[in-house]
Amino acid sequence: MPENAAAAEPPDGIDVDVDAVTGAVLTASRLLVAISARSLAAVGDRVTLPQFRMLVVLSVRGPTRLVTLAEALGVAPSTAMRMVDRLIAAGLAERQANPGNRRETSLYLTDAGLRTVREVTDRRRAEIAGVVARLEPARRADLVAALHAFNEAGGEPLAPTGAADTHPLGWGGDPAGPSPRG
Repeated sequence: MPENAAAAEPPDGIDVDVDAVTGAVLTASRLLVAISARSLAAVGDRVTLPQFRMLVVLSVRGPTRLVTLAEALGVAPSTAMRMVDRLIAAGLAERQANPGNRRETSLYLTDAGLRTVREVTDRRRAEIAGVVARLEPARRADLVAALHAFNEAGGEPLAPTGAADTHPLGWGGDPAGPSPRG
């Protein structure tokens, strides 16, 4: 156990203030961002972090309209369109016209896009698993409980555990979502 781990633990019966928890979460966030950056670097210059976020959203949602995709990413539709154009040029995404409304198109991942999401996510998952494996079992249980509470407080749905085939963000099922072609 690191020397400062014991010092970071509050004495029994003492509440930790919001600033201490915020600092701990920010430190963990820094670690997770570093892990994310390393996992993304493994695919080279094929995709940027914002583009990868778009690929992940498409992998989770399946075929998605541009406006919906822009909202999910918190960007303007024009920004999303430029990102989509780059992903299409890279062979990672495609557009498909809605047969019921020819003015509407859906965006979806190609097989190469899905492979990219899986490759980056597998690297990220392996590195996080390595960090978690270094924790004592009781600490792991504490971490799971704390992260579940944190995610719930933030309005993030909890991901099921133990799923063999998971979405990049942890949900079980087909990571490609519904098939765009039928």
